[in-house]
Amino acid sequence: MLLDDHRSPWMTEELEDLRKLTRTFLAKELVPHQERFAEQHMVDRDFWRKAGDAGLLCISIPQEYGGGGGTFQHESVIAIEQALVGDDGWANGVHSTIVAHYINAFGSEEQKQRWLPGMASGELVGAIAMTEPTTGSDLQRVRTRAVRDGDDYVINGSKTFISNGTHCDVVIIVARTSDEAGGKGLSLIVAETADLPGFERGRVLQKIGQHSQDTRELSFVDMRVPTANLLGNREGLGFVQLMQQLPQERLIIAVGAAASAEASVRLATAYAKDREAFGDNLMSFQNTRFVLAECVGDALAARTLVDSCITRHVAGELDAAGASLAKFWCTDVQNKVADKCLQIFGGYGFMAEYPIARIFAGARVQKIYGGTNEIMKELVARSL
Repeated sequence: MLLDDHRSPWMTEELEDLRKLTRTFLAKELVPHQERFAEQHMVDRDFWRKAGDAGLLCISIPQEYGGGGGTFQHESVIAIEQALVGDDGWANGVHSTIVAHYINAFGSEEQKQRWLPGMASGELVGAIAMTEPTTGSDLQRVRTRAVRDGDDYVINGSKTFISNGTHCDVVIIVARTSDEAGGKGLSLIVAETADLPGFERGRVLQKIGQHSQDTRELSFVDMRVPTANLLGNREGLGFVQLMQQLPQERLIIAVGAAASAEASVRLATAYAKDREAFGDNLMSFQNTRFVLAECVGDALAARTLVDSCITRHVAGELDAAGASLAKFWCTDVQNKVADKCLQIFGGYGFMAEYPIARIFAGARVQKIYGGTNEIMKELVARSL
C-alpha cells in the first residue's frame, strides 16, 4: 500500500525506536482495555503512571523538569501510534502537548519545578479549562472571574467539555482578572485540585464518541488559589499566551486526524479483502477499489501536509494560519475518510464493537474543539 511506502522526512532512527516503544506499550496497556475504558468513560488512573514509567509523558519538555528533552516530533510519533490503534480516549495530547507547554513557556522556575516532574511521571494529570457553557471558540467572552484577596485569587465560574476532568491534579484556568474589554482582562491561573475547597467536578459528559476520554464539567465556588499560581509576570497576559500556544494544540489535532484517516483506510482495506459478497470479496468490485483509492489519496495528502507543518513548527516557522489550515483540512479529511470506510463495512460499520464505528463517532468532535473549523477558515482567510 502507498501508505506503507510513506516515510515522514522528519523521522530519525531515534524516533523509529520511540514508535516501536509506543506501539508495544499501547498494545499491552491500552488496546486490551479499550472497551472497559469506554464503559467507565476514562482510562484507568494508573494508566497515566504506566505511561510515565515508559517515558511517554511530557516527552518534549526539557529533561531538567523531568521531561524527555525531545521535540514536537516526539509528541507526533506518540499521537500517530495512538490514532493508528483507533484510540481517542487517552488525552495525552492535552496533558503533554498542551498543558505542560503552557507551564514550560510561561511558568516561573519554581512553578516548572513544582508541576512538570509530576506530570512527566504521571503522578499529576493536567487539564486546561477554557470552554464555558456560553463561551466556545470566542475566548474573549470568558466569564469565570478571579478576584484578588490578599495572597489569593478567589475564583468563581464554570467550565465544560474539560478533557482529563476526572483525573486532573493540575488545571490551568482561563479567568477574567480585570474588567478590561475583550482578551485584555484574561489571565491563566493554575489550580492544584487535591483537597481544594470550592473545586467541584461536575457530571461526566455523555458524548456520541470518544467514550473512553475523561470529559466532564468543572465549577469553582469561592475557590481560593494562591496568586503565586498566576502564569506570567503580571495579570492580563492570558489571551496573548493562549494565542501563542493554540497553534501547537491545533497542529497536534491535525497530526492525530491524519493518522486516524490512515487507520480507517487500513481497517476498510483488510475488511474488503476478507468479506465476501455475490461469490467474491468486496475488493473485487470496482466501486470498492475506487473508494479506497480515493481514501488512500486523501490520507496520504493529509500526512504530507502534516509532515510539512511538523517540520516548520520544529523550526519555529509555522504561523497561526498554517496551523489553522492543517487543523481544519486534516479533520475534514478524517471525517470524510471515516465515513467512506464505514460504508464498506455495511451494517457492521454501525456496530459499536467495530473499531471503524468508534473512529467514525470520535472523529466528529475534531472539527469542533481546538477552535471550530469555521473559525480556522476565518483565520486562514485573514492571512490572505
